[in-house]
Amino acid sequence: MGESTNERIGAPAGPARAFRSAPSGAALALSEAYDTALLDLDGVVYAGGEALPHAVASLRAAREGGMRLAYVTNNAARTPETVAEHLTRLGVTAEPAEVVTSAQAVARLIAEELPAGARVLCAGGEGLRVALRERGLSPVDSADDDPAAVVQGYGGPGLPWGVLTEAALAVNRGVPWFASNTDLTIPSGRGIGPGNGAAVEVVRIATGRTRGPRVAGKPQPPMHRETILRTGAERPLVVGDRLDTDIEGAHAGGVDSLLVLTGVTDAALLLAAPPEHRPTYVAADLRGLLAAQPAPVAEGDGFACGGWLAAARAGRLELSGGAGDPVDGLRALCAAAWSAAGAGPGTADAGAALTRLGL
Repeated sequence: MGESTNERIGAPAGPARAFRSAPSGAALALSEAYDTALLDLDGVVYAGGEALPHAVASLRAAREGGMRLAYVTNNAARTPETVAEHLTRLGVTAEPAEVVTSAQAVARLIAEELPAGARVLCAGGEGLRVALRERGLSPVDSADDDPAAVVQGYGGPGLPWGVLTEAALAVNRGVPWFASNTDLTIPSGRGIGPGNGAAVEVVRIATGRTRGPRVAGKPQPPMHRETILRTGAERPLVVGDRLDTDIEGAHAGGVDSLLVLTGVTDAALLLAAPPEHRPTYVAADLRGLLAAQPAPVAEGDGFACGGWLAAARAGRLELSGGAGDPVDGLRALCAAAWSAAGAGPGTADAGAALTRLGL
């Protein structure tokens, strides 16, 4: 699966390793260097239900080139069948078996601790209910149904407030508490909205808990385990738009990752990322799967990539040269920022440099 975690993300093993070329010894596209792309959905393939620019054509080309595609989402609201149908309508042919959800991961986690047929108060959507039933569990709706566990999962913008009340009542009675994921936000076609993590916080505040539920979704290990069990990937590449779920989850699982800038993470957030949030690769969109990834190279007191030269000087990131791909400039800036930051988050002022790149 490539190099060690520290080598992969450019932490103490060496600042020039902030990004690297595909692990092949040749300038292969990522779709040739890895056998399976583990793709997040919201902010990567689509936003607000509509395909993002270049997503459909890029995924079709990657599949035709021999790369397997799996869709790994923290959104527990929909069933794999519904997700596959949605992707197919967008032009991305997908089967339900190629979809892995945090609902499936948390259902497995609960089933490993409860007997078959146990009742679980389900504060979520149909995707979570189906996943619980697949594991032999019985979803219920009320704290008075004597549930053996409570689980929260994203239920969409129409999730009734009363569902959170029932969850809080059960948790207050000492019932074990689980969550599919704790993403505070979720992208949509109209902007960023509250995610399941926001609903989890409502229950936590209502119950006065200082600790939250047991979580299965990205970046937690149960989600990585579920994904590998279902896909059988041997050389996986995680593809996502979020540093704190997709990229951190890849880091925790010891696999390589590609960040695309089509979702919630922008260039400024990437530059400030701590080591566990630093991806192996970065691209503007999913066309990055089809391209070789140039790695920054140390040059003088800075780093060069694609004709751009970046250096951290006196608390500022400076950028010179360059007439090519702005993402190459961003790669150089990341190498400089992460080198200056060492094992902590980047803090250098990058405003002028990012303005020059148009990012």
